This record gives sequence, C-alpha cells and structure tokens, in this order.
Amino acid sequence: MASVVVSAGVGATLSIGTGVAVAAPADCGQVRQEVAIRSSVPLLDWSENIGVDDAGALWVSRLMRGEVQRYNANGQLTGTVAVASPGAVRLGPDGLLYVVTGNSWLSGDGGVVRFDPNAVRPEPVTFATGLSHPNGAAFDADGNLYVTAADGVHRFRRDGSEDMDWWAKVTVDGPNGIAVVGDSVYVTANYVAAGGPVGRVLRLSRVNPAVSATVADLTSFGALPDFLDDLVIRDGILYVTTLAGHLVRVDPVAATTCTVVSTHPLTAVIADPTNRSALLAGSEEGTVLRISPAG
Repeated sequence: MASVVVSAGVGATLSIGTGVAVAAPADCGQVRQEVAIRSSVPLLDWSENIGVDDAGALWVSRLMRGEVQRYNANGQLTGTVAVASPGAVRLGPDGLLYVVTGNSWLSGDGGVVRFDPNAVRPEPVTFATGLSHPNGAAFDADGNLYVTAADGVHRFRRDGSEDMDWWAKVTVDGPNGIAVVGDSVYVTANYVAAGGPVGRVLRLSRVNPAVSATVADLTSFGALPDFLDDLVIRDGILYVTTLAGHLVRVDPVAATTCTVVSTHPLTAVIADPTNRSALLAGSEEGTVLRISPAG
C-alpha cells in the first residue's frame, strides 16, 4: 500500500458568533494518505459505507453490486453477503452486524437487516422495515439504533420496535450521515427537497430530539455549497465526508473547521480499527482510503 504525505499551509478557519462553524478553504496541515482497499471496477465498486465486526474485519457496502464485502487487515476480499442497495454497516451490542438496505430511490421500501459476521455463511434477517431511502445508522450507549431516512431520523429499540414519539419530534430535512455520543446525535443534512441550504451538520438531543442546533455550515469552494454524506466522531472531533471529495474536520466545541484532504467524492468515514491515529474513508470510485490527519 503506497502512501503519500500531503503538506499544505494551515489557513485560518472561520466561525460566526452563534457558535456555528463555517468551513473556509483552509487545510488542516500535513496528512498521510494510502489505499487500504483497492477498487477492482471503478463506480461498480461504489463503497457506500464501511463497518467493522467484533473480530476486526472490515465490511464494505457495495451499493451497485448489492452486497456487503468482508476484507481482512491486508485489504483482501474474504467473503460477501447479499444485501439489496446496502447503506450503513454497524456492529450491534449483540455482536451482530446491522446493515441498512434499500439505500436507493429504485429500491422501494427499505429497512435494516442483521447477520452474524462470524457465521460460515451469514444469512441476513430482517430487523426493521418500512423506511424510505434509509442511509446512515448509529448505535447509542443503550443499544438503540438510529437510522436516517427520507422522512427523518428513526430510533429503534433493541427488540426492533420503533420509538415513534422520538421520531415525531425530529424536524430534520434531508438527513444523511449520523453519529451518536453521549446525549448528542450528530446528523449531516442537505435540504435539497425543501429548497433550503445543503451542507449542514446538526446536533440533536437523545433525550429531547425536538431540540436541535447547527454545529457547522460547510462549503467546499468559498460560497459554493457542498453535499455532506457520512461522519464519525473521534476524541470529540467530527470528521465529515462530502460529495466534492473533502474530508472536513469539525470541532463542535471551538466552532472551527478545516479540510483534512481533498480527493474524489467521499461517501463514508470510520475510525481505523488497526490504527488509532487513522480514519478509513469510502468513495464513489470504490477505493477505501486510510487517512491520518495531523494531530
């Protein structure tokens, strides 16, 4: 896996008085980048999302292929599980992998399936149904599963039942990626259908989802908006992927942002299970990158 070190001057980031971070065209600094998993057929290998099982194997959602692929630490393909239009892949508190399915407008109703990643031939079993174009997913500390869909953000209990009261209080248009830590539910939102702004990172409350706040308004080239996809939180810092190919670092406390790396369109990001200082980012081209941000 050849690597490249990218060094750029650190420019000032921009924030506004309301505590909302606004992405300026500034770089975070020196970044190490390498290919973790290569794409065999560009675009057909579209890597919509990435997950990790309890054994440390990587699972990549291949949206166009209709399957979730398992890879070892060397980036070698070791297995596949058929899932229609897969989205987020997340390890549940029960050791099973939960995969969003129906992540396409052509798929009809979507939902969530789960399977044992350690089985010889994993068989997906339905966990949730009736979701319109579901995409992102995240577990909280209590084992509740949050799923973004065309009609908002859903929360499922460990038994598969949905907390309808929680869903009814959420007022997020165009949710995409999602990450949960403590009481905070971070969501990327793109208000395309509502005719509003794209490229926002919002914070909801687990206890009171009716309360939301904008954490960051991200732009790619000055005033041009950028469609946001997935995000992950590590050591209190958010890392967000964008359609323009940026991995953006957002400090929700200091209300600052900077661009970690700019490459081809990025779809997903997770913490690298084998490298504490690195992140893994999926792409529309299909390649999964290992990125080590400065600091």
